[in-house]
Amino acid sequence: MKLHELKASEGSRQVRNRVGRGTSSGNGKTAGRGQKGQKARGKVRLGFEGGQMPLFRRMPKRGFKNINRKEYAVVNLKTLDTFEDGTEITPTLLVEKKIVKNEKDGVKILGNGQLTKKLTVKANKFSVAAKEAIEAVGGQAEVI
Repeated sequence: MKLHELKASEGSRQVRNRVGRGTSSGNGKTAGRGQKGQKARGKVRLGFEGGQMPLFRRMPKRGFKNINRKEYAVVNLKTLDTFEDGTEITPTLLVEKKIVKNEKDGVKILGNGQLTKKLTVKANKFSVAAKEAIEAVGGQAEVI
């Protein structure tokens, strides 16, 4: 198949229904809105139940959602142990190596697993156990 042979498949290009264009169109006069009533006269806002207490107001509200919450991408020490000795690990390197899919608000290093190599780790946050484990091997833990 070549570029000039491309064709829109059957039914993929449907003509828009133009309402209120005469009786022969099938959608003339009331334009598919029926006879009178609130829906025929104007818009009804989302969730409106005709004056009854709307569902979203009837439901009990629970908890608190902090809009300033920061979510960190988590990396454990056992994953860092796969790098070679003396490597400088940064969030961009972790994304390149596909260890972290999305940096989110930063990278946090956790102390799960053993670290045997001397590494320079640059991250946004460290757990106490992770920082101690990196420095115990002779590496550096730098907060960005």
